[in-house]
Amino acid sequence: MTRPLIAVPARISATASALRFAAEANARMLIEAVWRAGGEPVSIHPADTETATRLARFDGLLLPGGGDLAPHRYGAADTHDTVYDVDGLQDTFDLDAARAALDLGLPLLAICRGLQVVNVALGGTLEQDMGGPESDHRHRVHPVTVKPDSTLNSAVGAEKADVSCYHHQRVDRLGAGLTITATAADGTVEGVELPCSRGWFTAVQWHPEDTAHADPVQQALFEALVRSAAGETV
Repeated sequence: MTRPLIAVPARISATASALRFAAEANARMLIEAVWRAGGEPVSIHPADTETATRLARFDGLLLPGGGDLAPHRYGAADTHDTVYDVDGLQDTFDLDAARAALDLGLPLLAICRGLQVVNVALGGTLEQDMGGPESDHRHRVHPVTVKPDSTLNSAVGAEKADVSCYHHQRVDRLGAGLTITATAADGTVEGVELPCSRGWFTAVQWHPEDTAHADPVQQALFEALVRSAAGETV
C-alpha cells in the first residue's frame, strides 16, 4: 500500500549539532508518530511563495509546534518579554499553509503552535504569556475534557485524556468560525475545530507526539489524519 504523503513544515533552528550550522528540522517523535500511523512524513521547506500549489501535491498537512508567532501577526502593539524564537519566514509560511489547507480541504492536524497559527490565520488573537511558571503549561501533563460529537472526540475516542503540554501562550479571541473542542481545568483552550471546514481538521494545544508511542489515545490523532489523507471517512 502506498503511504499517504503528509507534509510537515520544517522548523527553522539557529543551531543543530549534527549539522554544525543553522538547520531546518522536525521533532523525531512527531515524524515517528506519523510513520506508525501509516503515513509518509515529508518535511517541507518554509518559503513565502507558491504555498497552495506546493501543498496541493500532498494528501495531508501536519502543522507542528515551535516558537512563538510575532505578536504583530494578530494585531498586538507590544511584545511580551517572554516571546521567543520568532522567525518572520516561518510565520509567513505557516499562516499561508494553514489558510491553503483549509481552502483546499486538505486533511489538517495542527499541534500546539499549529493550533495558534490556525487561530491567527482566521483572525483570532493570542494571550502572549499565561503568567509564569505557576500558570503556564510547560513540562506538564494534565487532564483535558473533550467535547462530545467533535472531530477530536471521534479521533481519540475519549471525553477525558491526560495530555503532555509545553506552551506559555494560549488562545485569547477565537478565529472566525472556530469552536472549542477541548479545555483544561483552568479554562485554557486545548482544542479547536472549524465546523464548516471542507476537509478533516482538528487542532490541539498539547503535544500528542510526546506520549503517542505508549498512549493509544494520542496515537489515534495521527491515525485519524493519515486515514483521512488516504480518503477514508474518519
